[in-house]
Amino acid sequence: MKPIVFTRYIPLAMLMLLAGCGSHPDLPDFTASGYLADRGAVRIWRKNQQQQVRLMTAYTPFNGAAMETSDYLWQQGKLISIERHVSGGQPDNVTLRFDREGHVSFMQRQLAGKREALSADAVALYQFDGQRMLQISDDLLSGRVLLKQGTWQPDGSVINCQGVRVRPELESTELGHIARQQRDVPGLPDIAWLEAPAGTELLTISATSLCQSAPKEDDF
Repeated sequence: MKPIVFTRYIPLAMLMLLAGCGSHPDLPDFTASGYLADRGAVRIWRKNQQQQVRLMTAYTPFNGAAMETSDYLWQQGKLISIERHVSGGQPDNVTLRFDREGHVSFMQRQLAGKREALSADAVALYQFDGQRMLQISDDLLSGRVLLKQGTWQPDGSVINCQGVRVRPELESTELGHIARQQRDVPGLPDIAWLEAPAGTELLTISATSLCQSAPKEDDF
């Protein structure tokens, strides 16, 4: 069985530096945030609705390996479902459902097209990872660390996902990184960046559309 490895560890000092000392600001029910992990970029979308919280994460490794997406749902503070999908040459899909007491009511894993069982320790690790991501989301939004995405333009501006031209305040080293990446891909790359009271940080650069793959509020 292929081991389950969670690699999205967040450099806490960097997160706190970017977030600053935020209280809990008023934010819309649908938000997006993210952070730089030690091995990749993590983007997080969240929707709060009455007593329900839905969280979707997208982890993009720096080494070009397959992207991993996870979808979590809480009702009345209880984690009731997890779906994780890893694309690439060996697709790995996991679905878990839980009852109100946290017991597994449905479990399925398909690795490279074959069904595999999940151990109790593996299920517990998925649950732990979900609660950890919820806490990270709370901390990021408390610090008002918000995710922005769009298509890079030759003049240094970005057409964001709403079709508005913006100009993120990126460092010269980050601008140089975008320029080097642009030479390696046809057309204009998409970028994702973080904006917070303490500053702006480049998160990831993509040769494919980040806006098209991002969830929309009405469908989330």
